[in-house]
Amino acid sequence: MADRLESSARPSRIWRIVLVVSLALNLAVVGVVGGAMLSGKFRDGPPSRFDFGLGLVSRALAEDERREIGRALRQDRSLRNHDFRGQMAAMATALRAEPFDRAVLQQLLDDQAAHLSQVQARARTAVLDKIAAMSPERRRAFADRLVEELQRNRPGRDARSGD
Repeated sequence: MADRLESSARPSRIWRIVLVVSLALNLAVVGVVGGAMLSGKFRDGPPSRFDFGLGLVSRALAEDERREIGRALRQDRSLRNHDFRGQMAAMATALRAEPFDRAVLQQLLDDQAAHLSQVQARARTAVLDKIAAMSPERRRAFADRLVEELQRNRPGRDARSGD
C-alpha cells in the first residue's frame, strides 16, 4: 500500500514542476513581447527616443509629430540609399588588414560622419518645418514641453533660470 502512495505522489510532483516551469516560460514570453511593444519596436514610425542628434528638441515634439518626421526621413531617397552594411563590412576588412592602413579607416569614418551629418541636417530641416507650421498656441505648448524635458534631464536645476 505504501508503494502505491509513493508511485501516485511522484507523477503529481512531476506535473507540478512541469506546470510551474511552463508558467514561468509563458510569463517570460509575455514579458519580452510586452517590453518590445512598450519600447516601440512594433509601432510604425520612429522609436520613442528618436532624435537624430536633436536631443531635447525632438523629445519635446508630440509622438505623432516625431512619427511624421521619421516617415519623411525614411522616404528621402538620398538617405535610404546609404549602404550601412557594406560600409561596416569595409570597415571590418580595413581593421583586419595587415599592414593596418590608418588612412583607409579614416576615410571610412569620414564617409560615415558625412552621411550622419546629412541625416542630421535633413532632420533639423524637418523639425524646423514642423515647428514653423505650428500655431502660436502649439509653439507655446512645445516650448513648455521643451522646458519640461530640460528639467527632466537635469534634476535639481531650474531650466528657466539657467542654473
